[in-house]
Amino acid sequence: MLRDTKRSSAIESQGGQTSVDRVGLLCAIAANSMWGLFPIYWRQIEGADSLELACHRIVWSFVTLAILLPLMLRVGWWGGWRAVATSLRDKRVWMLYSIAAVMIGINWLAFLWAVNHGRVLEASLGYYINPLFNVLIGVAVLGERLGKWQWIAIAIATVGVGIMTVSSGGIPWASLAMATSFSIYGLVKKKVYLPVLVGLMLEVSILFLPAAFYLGLRVNDGVSALQFGSPMVTTMLLLAGVITISPLALFAVAVRKVDLSLIGILQYVGPTLQFLVGAVLYSEPLDQSRLTGFVFVWTALVIFVTATHRASRKNSAVAAR
Repeated sequence: MLRDTKRSSAIESQGGQTSVDRVGLLCAIAANSMWGLFPIYWRQIEGADSLELACHRIVWSFVTLAILLPLMLRVGWWGGWRAVATSLRDKRVWMLYSIAAVMIGINWLAFLWAVNHGRVLEASLGYYINPLFNVLIGVAVLGERLGKWQWIAIAIATVGVGIMTVSSGGIPWASLAMATSFSIYGLVKKKVYLPVLVGLMLEVSILFLPAAFYLGLRVNDGVSALQFGSPMVTTMLLLAGVITISPLALFAVAVRKVDLSLIGILQYVGPTLQFLVGAVLYSEPLDQSRLTGFVFVWTALVIFVTATHRASRKNSAVAAR
């Protein structure tokens, strides 16, 4: 989970009742809805392959943040220039964010490849199984322990992915690449962190030169979507940075205002919308075997979320004694 500042309480007491911060809730829903509807945006950009789209996303995110961040830091956001500069002097920050940059680059590329090749359902699957991958990495790397029902959930999800692998005649590599890369990304960001947008700026800065070089090659070869695309395509490419940054900014606000347990539930809004986009809007194949696989994954997530929530409440009750 990305952390940009200390999270303020999301639940406010009002006459014995609890109420969720409405602004935070709306920001959380908006961010996850935008992520869920992303496939529609990227599918409208014709003439650009997946790698070119990923590079545009990196380059224009860099440009957008290069304009916004100096203004935000100048007025004192995140402690201003001095606080951020102090963090950037740490070599460990650069090392870990370099790893994070590679992981987010892989994640974006796998997602855009899936969208470009009519596999939005695979992209959806990747985000559905990502929380389970997070847990497995936590067990393997951080020595975390899981309860019986959490292990059962992981086993059920594994069966679901196995069913889809057999039915489709191949391993859903895009889904696994997305889930694995984002899980490692999350692990790295737990070790050291900057404010969300500052961290993203550092990541895209690390990726900027190779991305710009590739786009330059495309332009030099006369095959760039910027050269022969329609005005709408050109505009959408130039807005790639804004489209990438907007949900992250909304999410950053939500994390400060909404309880993390609710944030965890709302994270499934995105893949659910992607599933509907792929199955309904783009009519991607959803035969009985594939649907059965998704049912296994959905069942696993319900069990996992329920078991995790119960464990969290139990731990809170013990700590309160």
